[in-house]
Amino acid sequence: MTNKTEINDELRSKYDETLLKSGVRGKYAVQYAAGTNLVLLDPDVAAAFPTEEAVNEAL
Repeated sequence: MTNKTEINDELRSKYDETLLKSGVRGKYAVQYAAGTNLVLLDPDVAAAFPTEEAVNEAL
């Protein structure tokens, strides 16, 4: 088992460190949450709707 303090955690030369430090955590969290509504239908219920649009209209 390797001790974490022994790991050499250096960036590779091809990565620009200034670009990596300007990131914003959760920048797209609101948009992601707004676009991830997922509803799973039971197979017998899904069989009653011919298309995804028909399901959305019913909901």
